[in-house]
Amino acid sequence: MSRLRVKKTYKLYIAGAFPRSESGRTYEAEGQNVARASRKDVRDAVRAARAAQPKWAGMTAYNRGQVLYRVAEMLEARTPEFAELTGDETEVHAAVDRFVWYAGWADKLPQVLGGSNPVAGPYFNFTVPVPTGVVAVLAPNEPPLLGLVTRLLPPLVGGNAVVAVASETRPLASIELAEALATSDVPGGVVNLLTGNHAELAPVLASHMDVNAIDLCGADGDAPELERLAADNVKRVVRGRADVQSPWEIASFLELKTVWHPMGQ
Repeated sequence: MSRLRVKKTYKLYIAGAFPRSESGRTYEAEGQNVARASRKDVRDAVRAARAAQPKWAGMTAYNRGQVLYRVAEMLEARTPEFAELTGDETEVHAAVDRFVWYAGWADKLPQVLGGSNPVAGPYFNFTVPVPTGVVAVLAPNEPPLLGLVTRLLPPLVGGNAVVAVASETRPLASIELAEALATSDVPGGVVNLLTGNHAELAPVLASHMDVNAIDLCGADGDAPELERLAADNVKRVVRGRADVQSPWEIASFLELKTVWHPMGQ
């Protein structure tokens, strides 16, 4: 006998769980009904990110690298599923490789971005990179998986927590990525993934007082208005690209802290 396949429900990913939008709204994308996040969902995601960020930042850099490498393992194991959603297995391989590459940078950032500074006096003076805090990411519509991964990893590897808005037109691969994150070692709330209308969600993130930085990669023509909203609360603004891989992308989401320490006698 033939049977009907169980239809998948595509939800949000907030605080390590998969809730429906609090509004109950959905929209059609790639032939599926996908949760359409609301302002309340954005606030819930930011609250979850803020609560999770200190633990993530407090892990050793080496341990954060291990966790991100574990996500690469999860993606590699699900390559056929992601290839079906993206229509391009090469994109999936590139996303896996990008996770591995950034994972390797986790414990090398202080050596590259920090340093020991010469000062006149009996002191040691060090500059060390520290996380910015909670980062909002507007993922580009294309490529649906690699675009999100490319913008998600720079703030994540440096110890920030992220609230990301997935590709509006092709969100399914992003939701599958959330499932891989949920079954890896990434603590709940470190990554929060929203699906829905960029024009509706982006201004809420740009003006949110508890978001420390925003990546406008997927903002397109709305970027100037989002920059104005971000300026009202002195939020760091990054205009990221979907095709770049560099340690300087990580630096965009880090602060530099200078520490003075007296020399021992």
